[in-house]
Amino acid sequence: MSLNERISKVIEYSNLTSSEFADEIDVQRSSISHITSGRNKPSLEFIIKIKSRFPEILWDWLVTGEGEMLKSELREENKIQEKKQEEENSKTTSLPDLFTMMNKDEDFGTEEMEIPAPKTTSGESFIPHQNTGQEKISGSQRLEKHDDEITNQVVGNQDNKIKRIVIFYENGKFESFEP
Repeated sequence: MSLNERISKVIEYSNLTSSEFADEIDVQRSSISHITSGRNKPSLEFIIKIKSRFPEILWDWLVTGEGEMLKSELREENKIQEKKQEEENSKTTSLPDLFTMMNKDEDFGTEEMEIPAPKTTSGESFIPHQNTGQEKISGSQRLEKHDDEITNQVVGNQDNKIKRIVIFYENGKFESFEP
């Protein structure tokens, strides 16, 4: 199947007339006629416009004619495999998900729930996190600086002097200030 024939098939798939299709992908109406008749070949820009308007169409099929036209045709097979995989995973998962833990009669989030410790295998043991006794620093606390660090910063800043300040504006203009 030629590229022109594939584009005709996309127009047919869209359930639009050639004129409506041209308006939909924002091209001239005459270009649709020229491409579907085989007079002209579509440009890359033309193909990109089709793909952006119809994302369910596969690139490989549109450009080379290989594979299926629609992603949904491939997805049906993948969905069946994904469902089987999810069923297997749900059987092996020991912890419930968020929605199975939710109780509709109670306010969600008002009670703390205890999370079970992870299961251990032979040769491994679970060691709970121990508090080391260090205080946590909140966002509003300042860290203490030693006097020698402050002195080094002040001395270092005295060597740098401002030579010029330049402000750039969005319109391309700028201002320069010298102290």
